[in-house]
Amino acid sequence: MTATAPHEKARGLKPSSPRPAKALCSECGLCDTYYIHYVKEACAFLNQQVAELEEEAHGRSRDLAKEDDWYFGVHQEMMMARKQEPIEGAQWTGIVSSLACEMLTQGLVEGVVCVQNTPEDRFQPMPVIARTPEEVLAARVNKPTLSPNLSVLEQVAKSGMKRLLVIGVGCQIQALRAVEKELGLEKLYVLGTPCVDNVTRSGLQKFLDTTSRSPETVVHYEFMQDFRVHFKHEDGSEETVPFFGLKTNQLKDVFAPSCMSCFDYVNSLSDLVVGYMGATFGWQWIVVRNDTGREMLDLVKDQLNVQPVISKGDRKAAVQQSIQAYDQAVTLPMWVAKLLGIVIDKFIGPKGLEYARFSIDSHFTRNYLYVKRNYPEKLAAHVPEFAKKIVSQYKLPKK
Repeated sequence: MTATAPHEKARGLKPSSPRPAKALCSECGLCDTYYIHYVKEACAFLNQQVAELEEEAHGRSRDLAKEDDWYFGVHQEMMMARKQEPIEGAQWTGIVSSLACEMLTQGLVEGVVCVQNTPEDRFQPMPVIARTPEEVLAARVNKPTLSPNLSVLEQVAKSGMKRLLVIGVGCQIQALRAVEKELGLEKLYVLGTPCVDNVTRSGLQKFLDTTSRSPETVVHYEFMQDFRVHFKHEDGSEETVPFFGLKTNQLKDVFAPSCMSCFDYVNSLSDLVVGYMGATFGWQWIVVRNDTGREMLDLVKDQLNVQPVISKGDRKAAVQQSIQAYDQAVTLPMWVAKLLGIVIDKFIGPKGLEYARFSIDSHFTRNYLYVKRNYPEKLAAHVPEFAKKIVSQYKLPKK
């Protein structure tokens, strides 16, 4: 396959230049390359086309008669897994890193698009094309900030690379799928992670400063299934803060507008997805979307402990309450937040796939309101049909 010509004379925008998506730009990196020629069609915030791209990537789009498709996208199989021998320094057990290393080692790909960090700042993303397992391992641990992963696509084209693995989040992967045929690749593998509520680097600092007891020593963190934010510190210690104790009144506006208007939490256009949201605590959730995803998973499956997904509890009352709480920026006293978190986690909270539905519902209702209030002219076309079905289960504020 060879790339077509229309973009050859195009030039990417300088990093500080205004982006076509304006305030809704997720800084995916496409506009930093000559593939900006395709941005009006490719950008998730200028042209919502998940259903069409699902058809191309997976052979079908979501079946809107099936609730699991609304929530989790096109998939062949879901499971819970963790590595039998975790990778030292990985955020969880290192499934994503292991898979990328294996694909390089076995010669399935010549490079892996992933995100290291700058030497000065562990949270400042630095997209790279890793060519060795060592370079992949240097990218382990999430960078919870907006990251221009696709900015390296020009390097891919100039390198002559023909087989590539790209690791990314939903907005990046939608743009990637939209320009896939222009990349001149013989084979593209896409490994996705679920993604929600990214921030700028300054926004991340505000979150750390208002939430952690020691923001300067945080190595990584995650919002987990026990309704607490888990922070890992440089000395190996762990810190947890209940969701309900977050200073919502100070953090409500910290998330990027792109994330507040995103409806692809589960990374629906990847071949394979690895995250935590649909698994029980301590396990990772794996979604095989197509035959390419199955080929990828088979490379590391003998390194994993695997068990079926579960679904317990009822999320709907909690979601309905969260709509009002977020809208009104409610912040509870810490002792109340801790007690509430224990009660929900131990006794009444959703587990497994039901927790994933809780998280999706909470964010989709919030994001629907955000788009309705701030970009009403975009609402009908921008919100996918599956998201409209999810949101329609709840009573939203009228204004």
